[in-house]
Amino acid sequence: MEGGIVVTEVYIPPCGPPKDGPSKDIYQVMGRENIFRMVEDFYHALERSEIRHLFPEDMVGASRKNAAFMVGLLGGPPLYQELYGPPMMRRRHLAVPIDESARVVWLNCFRSVLRNAASDYDFPAEHLQEFIQFLEGFSAWMVNRKPGA
Repeated sequence: MEGGIVVTEVYIPPCGPPKDGPSKDIYQVMGRENIFRMVEDFYHALERSEIRHLFPEDMVGASRKNAAFMVGLLGGPPLYQELYGPPMMRRRHLAVPIDESARVVWLNCFRSVLRNAASDYDFPAEHLQEFIQFLEGFSAWMVNRKPGA
């Protein structure tokens, strides 16, 4: 403890950030509205999960912020940067204690939404597996607490 502040050692995963993002062609098929609906459904799943406490009270606002990031990630306009500045996702998440078990819950919530993504959100089926692989790498990079800590 330093000056009344609890100092927690930040864990840096050995994997590093994902090297490649998902296909930029995804946005052309899904469009903004479907991406926003998909992310909103993902946040509904998170609301019912054991990691709900890691998220802001305003889950609707949080889902919209995440959806803005996803729009750009999937090939659409850079909404997130226009609204909030550079993503710097790992840096923005350092204050949230994310360990491997939280990562697994987060991934499972996303996977549950993606089960019917082709029919529910017009997610192009040929890009679904690469998107899931991206989410696996991205979520691994967000882990900021040592395993077992």
